[in-house]
Amino acid sequence: MSPMITSILILSLATGTIITMASFHWLLAWMGLELNTLAILPVISESHHPRATEASTKYFLTQAAASSLILFSSVMNAQATGQWSILQLEDPLAQTLLTVALAMKLGLAPAHFWLPEVLQGSSFKTGLIIITWQKLAPMTLLLLTWNQASMLTLMMMGSLSVAVGGLGGLNQTQLRKVIAFSSIAHLGWMATIVTKSNKLALLNLTMYIVISTPMMLSLIFSSTKTTQDLTTTWTTSPMLAPLT
Repeated sequence: MSPMITSILILSLATGTIITMASFHWLLAWMGLELNTLAILPVISESHHPRATEASTKYFLTQAAASSLILFSSVMNAQATGQWSILQLEDPLAQTLLTVALAMKLGLAPAHFWLPEVLQGSSFKTGLIIITWQKLAPMTLLLLTWNQASMLTLMMMGSLSVAVGGLGGLNQTQLRKVIAFSSIAHLGWMATIVTKSNKLALLNLTMYIVISTPMMLSLIFSSTKTTQDLTTTWTTSPMLAPLT
């Protein structure tokens, strides 16, 4: 991929996230999410490997379905209340649909099946973007609507995600799948904490990104892809082995 195309895609990723984070209108937030999704697809399928193509297709279908649910819930809320403000989500059905849509975008159980497959078909650099930067926009919407979202739905999906993320990574040998299930568990804790305090959830999100980024960068640096590769890390990177 040429540097110019890479720059355009990175700029689009940043722009989409910033639009969603700065918007108070549902249509603008939806536009930012769609721009974010479309910008990451060429990055996932950059290697032109069948698994990368499959991963980008699964990512697109899941994110498009979640974006459609967000748009549908905002239209329902606009019909009931006559306004499009993110901070005034008053229709109960729209609240539940929005919670489910944001959970699907984040990868919360039971809508988590796409995340391990997409990460496994992507490179570690792309995986780092998916588990960190791509979570900022939907988490911002969740934090903005935390006192209006369906708390019961969020608590149930968060609790299920913690269990699925903890148990799902036990029998995996591919590190990208282990990281995916770890991400599901962390996002489950975030969703559970959101029901109590959005400030604590923001702190949890910050800690998650601060922990995940160095871990992924160390795996990229040592070219480690499986748990078996971790046993030989000390031969190439003695100082990095204790950290990984």
